[in-house]
Amino acid sequence: MPLTPSVFSDDSARNEPQPYLWTLNFGPQHPATHTTLRLVLKLEGERVVDAMPDIGYLHSGFEKIGEHLDFNQYVTVTDRMNYISPMANNVAWHLAVERLLGVEVPPRCRYLRVIIAELARISDHLLCLGAMGLDTGAFTHFIYAFNPREQIYDIFEALCGARFTNSYTRVGGLMHDASPKAIEMIRRFVADLPRALDDMDRLLLRNRIFRERTEGIGLLTREEAINRGCSGPVARASGVTRDLRKDEPYLAYRDFDFRVICAKQGDCFARYLVRMGEMRESLKIIHQAIENLPPGPVNVGDEKRVAIPDKKVVFTTIEGLISHFELVMWNRGFATPYDELYTATEAPNGELGFYIVGDGTQTAYRARCRPPSFIHFALFPHLIRGHTLSDVVAVLGSLNIIAAELDR
Repeated sequence: MPLTPSVFSDDSARNEPQPYLWTLNFGPQHPATHTTLRLVLKLEGERVVDAMPDIGYLHSGFEKIGEHLDFNQYVTVTDRMNYISPMANNVAWHLAVERLLGVEVPPRCRYLRVIIAELARISDHLLCLGAMGLDTGAFTHFIYAFNPREQIYDIFEALCGARFTNSYTRVGGLMHDASPKAIEMIRRFVADLPRALDDMDRLLLRNRIFRERTEGIGLLTREEAINRGCSGPVARASGVTRDLRKDEPYLAYRDFDFRVICAKQGDCFARYLVRMGEMRESLKIIHQAIENLPPGPVNVGDEKRVAIPDKKVVFTTIEGLISHFELVMWNRGFATPYDELYTATEAPNGELGFYIVGDGTQTAYRARCRPPSFIHFALFPHLIRGHTLSDVVAVLGSLNIIAAELDR
């Protein structure tokens, strides 16, 4: 775009040489955004004077859709919010619905949900850190991060038959119980991943180029992180010791021993270190859960009539057919209370919350979402001002913005 001079109202200032500012579109099609993100940057030479995030390129209307789909159908929409860790979205949505309905899922279901949520966290962090390395010139690091992600996709496929958009959870339980094959694949993954994480550390931790491009870049203080509503690894890298798995335990997190990984520097390198540490803690949680997996069903009993019966039961018994009919017919469905609630989980990128209003029907009267990427993308202009154009990809990568969470 053409150069534009700064405008001054003071005549004396007009006589002095003034900087010329470039306006640069970064995205929506740019390799380093990894999705349809758009930033309007104002540059003075190579220095970023200001930045304006522009959203709306992946608008899906997922909050409005929540008012038209029933509580089981809507899980397919949650897959498409943070599509890097869809299992975590599934767990968050149905946890909120079950609290609205007053349903408590069986112990085995709680443990399996913890396992898939932590696998989703590892998958999300691997992509984030692999892309951070790629954007700063470390292509080999990207490959080392993506190999374990393929194992996670294989595990998800063994659990539910889908690799990417899983839709694994249901009101009152899960689509299927974990097969012995899936459990063995999880055990193998827990044993193999530490070696891959060690390789990733060796590639980047002492890499001079990576450290110079991330240390001291995108500084966020603890006070700013709190005041700007940050959560997850972004907040914890700035010294905010908050993790919903510890502070407001849900599912079976009380049963597991793990640490909350924090740092104080608040820069891009600190956000890298926090995510690396969180993956190792997630492995500890998965190991404890898979080795102490309770026996029993993964769905609540038929007395509450909220869990869709197994297909074999539907095809072979009149009771199963009736239960299925009562749950899926448009004029039946769930009997929701006239109530409202907000429930949040510790998703890979931070606090993922759902606000649901029930009106007695099988769909929500209102379904609102608090996605972490929406909050963190608004933080970007504050972090990038004063840095150079080459720092944009480092700061953006450390925030791990998923565009599908931005556009409601």
